[in-house]
Amino acid sequence: MSDDSRSSQAQSSVAAVIPAAGRGVRLGPGAPKALRALNGTPMLIHAVRALAASRAVTLVVVVAPPDGASEVKTLLDAHALPERTDFLVVPGGESRQESVKLGLDALPPGYDVVLVHDAARPLVPVDTVDAVIEAVRDGAPAVVPALPLADTVKEVKPAAHPGDPEPVVATPERARLRAVQTPQGFDRATLVRAHETVTDNVTDDASMVEQLGLTVVVVPGHEEAFKVTRPLDLVLAEAVLARRRLNDGF
Repeated sequence: MSDDSRSSQAQSSVAAVIPAAGRGVRLGPGAPKALRALNGTPMLIHAVRALAASRAVTLVVVVAPPDGASEVKTLLDAHALPERTDFLVVPGGESRQESVKLGLDALPPGYDVVLVHDAARPLVPVDTVDAVIEAVRDGAPAVVPALPLADTVKEVKPAAHPGDPEPVVATPERARLRAVQTPQGFDRATLVRAHETVTDNVTDDASMVEQLGLTVVVVPGHEEAFKVTRPLDLVLAEAVLARRRLNDGF
């Protein structure tokens, strides 16, 4: 990245929205997934720190469970967060899409770039965050970090009953496929328009922009930006944190 790029990033008005209203049923019963502890600290705090680590991000909006905004605000207040970054907590909705829109609605004027980040990706490196921001700053209406697939992928006809064999109908060309991560970055006006007009077949925020007929671009993701969804992911995340402590001394 050039010095000019770093300078424009440092001065840019970038806000991050972190929807954290989901229950996380695949991790089992207990606290909402975003509030599960990772190395003694809630995953949400790790995710907030990861986004705030970018000097371009000056506001982080956390979208809390509908009845848990005060709990999440207390949580943020209890942990050390960068002083240069402002934080805002708003109650979310019943779906992720609704929660993201509520986070967007809470943004003050003046933020022209918006990141949307999964609270369940607590370990995304700051270089990935900055790469997404830089690509939006360079003119892309929507940017997603992504990785090539390690596995061959099969398209199947879903079984009528879980566990039944499923017939393969196609084998997509792996070289053309990517596994998408977050944060996804957007021109604010584009993302607002997408949330106002697109309601069907929503898999992520970038797919909503695709349905507007606009081009979404991919930048390199990072293996440590994986999503913590199942108990094994927690084990992997703890291992990543342990390695970072050895390498970085924290």
